Amino acid sequence: MDSPQDSSPHDPQPDVPAVVEAAPREPILTLPFALTAYIVLLALIHLRVLLPPELENWTIDVFGFIPKRYDSSLLNLQIPGGAGAKVWSFVTYSLLHANLTHLGFNVLWLLPFGSALARRFGTIRFFLFLAVTAAAGALAHLVTHEHAVAPMIGASASVSGAMAAAIRFAFVRGSFLSFSRSDADTAARVPALPLSRALRDGRVVGFLAVWFGVNIIFGVGAIGIDAETTSVAWQAHIGGFFAGLLLFALFDPVPRVRNDAADASSRDVSDRV
Repeated sequence: MDSPQDSSPHDPQPDVPAVVEAAPREPILTLPFALTAYIVLLALIHLRVLLPPELENWTIDVFGFIPKRYDSSLLNLQIPGGAGAKVWSFVTYSLLHANLTHLGFNVLWLLPFGSALARRFGTIRFFLFLAVTAAAGALAHLVTHEHAVAPMIGASASVSGAMAAAIRFAFVRGSFLSFSRSDADTAARVPALPLSRALRDGRVVGFLAVWFGVNIIFGVGAIGIDAETTSVAWQAHIGGFFAGLLLFALFDPVPRVRNDAADASSRDVSDRV
């Protein structure tokens, strides 16, 4: 019986298939879970438009934000929802939208800023943050529309708050609006600028100027339902925006950096010798 032959060092090596590492697949949906869940929630709630008109109007009256509810001079005007609506409507109004255009516009504005914020905050902080900024927007609307009867609805105050919070870290080196952007998760977790430092950054100041100009001149988002009373609740946008800008640090889980370190980390272009 033939015995196996020993291979010589000069013999050609047997063919061995090369191991090729597959390139990591890019996910089809890159939105974080918290933001996806919020958008789905808004879409599901918007199905209320399929209800009979009288029931849909009741839903708006009960869950929309109506400043007249808090009017101490209210005598004969009965608003559905009772005392409970005085509490929950500070948040529930932000989950309602007048039509698909209204809903779509808010979602489009939320995608870039809300995505980064949801990655940074996580689900619980993100939803709580949206609720707090919605309440701040409702409060601003109440102060400026004390006797208004038309319901205010729309997520614009929360969207504005998310935009304000995101610019606290958006322009830092490696973040999602910097020239040297990292991957999405890393970009969302760069240390934020202290507020005093952020307000000295020309890019942040420019963003603020454009945002305030657009909202005051044109305005979009939370609107009245009745065709005769439809208007832009830009005060609610500003209330949500200031809440997001000032309260960001209370929700931010990423450790802070010193002012001098923040100055260095905010530079997009490295010094060249």
